[in-house]
Amino acid sequence: MNKYICVFFIIIFCFSCNKTPEKTAEKEAATVQKSALQLKKELVAKGFKIFDYVDEKTKDTMLMQQYFIAFLKKGENRSQSKEVADSLQGLHMAHLGKMYELGYADISGPFGDDGDIRGITIYNVPTFEMADSLANSDPMVKAGRLKIEMHPWWAAKGFPLR
Repeated sequence: MNKYICVFFIIIFCFSCNKTPEKTAEKEAATVQKSALQLKKELVAKGFKIFDYVDEKTKDTMLMQQYFIAFLKKGENRSQSKEVADSLQGLHMAHLGKMYELGYADISGPFGDDGDIRGITIYNVPTFEMADSLANSDPMVKAGRLKIEMHPWWAAKGFPLR
């Protein structure tokens, strides 16, 4: 008798969990679509430039946002003493930390060579003017050790850096 009850519950469990892949995919797509639309609405309300498109291959809605990349280039005043340069580097790192804390910067870092472009910061702010102002408030830039070259840049929302 116990064997039959066990089989009965297994059959019921299997049928209750049996969702067709099409129904599940449709439900997930509707949830993702709603999320993309809601995110777009929220970003536009904050002043961000956004556009979306449907990927022909996957049929997913891709949401693109405008960011701003600051290229940190060698400035005109690089003759500071080692102590001053080290102090400026500490202030520079604190500035970048504050940008992350406030949600204004998403990623930054130095380049691995000794070229004129020393590094980048990607600003997640609604306007070029705001990104430029934040980048130029960096103590390294104010001291002339670095200078900024700013460019608008589009990237898909929600894709990780790999």
